Amino acid sequence: MKFSEDAENSYFFSQPHQPFFVLAFINAVVIMFIFLLAYNGKINLAIPPSDFHAYGLAYLMFTPAFFAFLFTTFPRFSSTPVIEKKSYMRIFSFYYIGSVLFILGSIVSPILSVSGMLILLAGHLLGILILKNRYMLSPMEDKHDIFWILLAMVFGLVAHFLFIIGELFVESFIGFSMEVSVYLYLFLLAFSVAQRMVPFFSHCMVERNDTLLRNVFLLLGLHILLEGIVTNSSFIVDLILAYIIAKELFRWQLPFPNPNPMLWILHLALYWIPVAFLFGAMSNFITLINGTDFLFLDIHILMLGFVFTILIGFGTRVTIGHSGNMMQAGLWEKILFNWTQVVVIIRLFTSMMAALGYNFLVLFDISVTVWLLMFILWAIRFFKLLIFGKKLGE
Repeated sequence: MKFSEDAENSYFFSQPHQPFFVLAFINAVVIMFIFLLAYNGKINLAIPPSDFHAYGLAYLMFTPAFFAFLFTTFPRFSSTPVIEKKSYMRIFSFYYIGSVLFILGSIVSPILSVSGMLILLAGHLLGILILKNRYMLSPMEDKHDIFWILLAMVFGLVAHFLFIIGELFVESFIGFSMEVSVYLYLFLLAFSVAQRMVPFFSHCMVERNDTLLRNVFLLLGLHILLEGIVTNSSFIVDLILAYIIAKELFRWQLPFPNPNPMLWILHLALYWIPVAFLFGAMSNFITLINGTDFLFLDIHILMLGFVFTILIGFGTRVTIGHSGNMMQAGLWEKILFNWTQVVVIIRLFTSMMAALGYNFLVLFDISVTVWLLMFILWAIRFFKLLIFGKKLGE
């Protein structure tokens, strides 16, 4: 797959994070808008709306955004040469075409949708092979952090494959796939990067806890195993995760509240982790006892409070830092960072109202609307940097 010579020479494709971030943020808006219409019965999808929502955000939004960050930073983490343009452009081609086919097929035909999923899976695999190559070429003796980053990406590929198998043949695979995707891919990957970068950015030179990621990984695996045996039975594991991660964050002694918005957004994302596992333990226990429906409260707090928040923090940082602008947050950035927390709180409130038996549909619409507004405002602010290389303020 080759882009035209004009595209190859354009600024937009000159750095790997630029096309991948733009695609991820456009997909975030399109997927949630279509999901909103489908959930309210305005349109009929060729696949279940819940599957569209889960797959779309995991593999059309978060995954391209992760590749945007890792294709930029993984060579630095591994002390290897930068990733060649032809390599990341090939992966982008798969994600662009796969995204179009999946979204179009979800409305028109499941055949197109599955075709898009297979193309996205191929792009996912090829992207991981690029990272694996950098891992193998790394001259570093200490590969602790890049090992866990790469392992999380591999679990993402496994979950991706299982989801497609679930759509085609064994429907029960979908639930298991999403458990693996949420905990051993999206969360583990974001946390593996955060535990390396956030203390460094914050000038907290604490000694690395070499057992942290291993212990978190084992507990996450136990969480998934328990959920596979008895749904909502993982509340004790969630309590342990909340404790050990909270203890680790306390050990770091992050300077929070921090006057620098570029830092406090990252700190705040980390603090959502123990809160998310605590809410997860609470909601799973109550649901196990009396069947209360919390509308996936545990997953949404973890994904929105931590993964989404730190994605906006890191994404903003990479975009500003690689565009020749000063690494500082202006009024726009402060509004965007605070708005991430509006998204989290409203989604949390929606789940609580549903659990209490109230009609949550209005709150659901509001939660989707604030999500859409978040990504639209981010695009207005930063797409001109990513696409045209303009400076902030121009």
